[in-house]
Amino acid sequence: MERSKKKAIIVGSSSGIGRALAIKLSAEGYVLCLTGRSLERLEALQKDLAGESIARQVDVSNPREAIHALRNVIMSLHGLDLMVINAGVLFQNDKLLWQPEEDMIKVNVLGFAAAANVAADYFSQKGAGCIIGISSVASQSASGRSPAYNASKAFVSNYMEGLRQKFSGTPVRVLDIRPGFVDTDMVRGRKGLFGLVSAESAASDIYRAFQKGKRVAYVPFWWGIVAWLFRRFPESVRNLGYRRYIAWDTKHSVS
Repeated sequence: MERSKKKAIIVGSSSGIGRALAIKLSAEGYVLCLTGRSLERLEALQKDLAGESIARQVDVSNPREAIHALRNVIMSLHGLDLMVINAGVLFQNDKLLWQPEEDMIKVNVLGFAAAANVAADYFSQKGAGCIIGISSVASQSASGRSPAYNASKAFVSNYMEGLRQKFSGTPVRVLDIRPGFVDTDMVRGRKGLFGLVSAESAASDIYRAFQKGKRVAYVPFWWGIVAWLFRRFPESVRNLGYRRYIAWDTKHSVS
């Protein structure tokens, strides 16, 4: 493995945006470490990459083990220039069962913070690098259908804002990516989606934002306008919209 090449870790790269980003970054000359829970899927992805890569099974729902594994990966790569933190889960939880809420918090909050901590510590010592965190437009509002998911994405965006403040005035960069609806397993089959884009299109937008040195980027960009407008609605209006959507969704589910 050449020490002079750019190196990146993609946390959560077996499918969706992570997979598409792996293909994009590999084509751009990065040596990659692919991580996820399914080593079989990661090894299958390696066959589709243009450049050099390694695959490591990492489960971020166990933060301590994930931290240890990611530190070992950096040593295996002989350095790091970019960490993409894409691992995340979404469970529709209408009945507010505890297990789905806990699972989302473990992965989306604890897992994200653990991976970001490893990257921040390494880049702080190196004096350069970039952390890309995949948040969501869901970070901008609450969800009665899946409270933990939207709250976890708000944590991700807020955490990255804190890291940007910590590294302000240094060459270490932190990029908060807030996708809308992307055609992945996470949303596939849901009704009422609009502006759906492919994972490949999202990956291209993310790489473009990275190249431009953005701090926050909506994917596609117009979601930033939608989020800005949505935040201006009073809570009572948002709650009314939620109730009407649930009624519409229930009616169409029955039919």
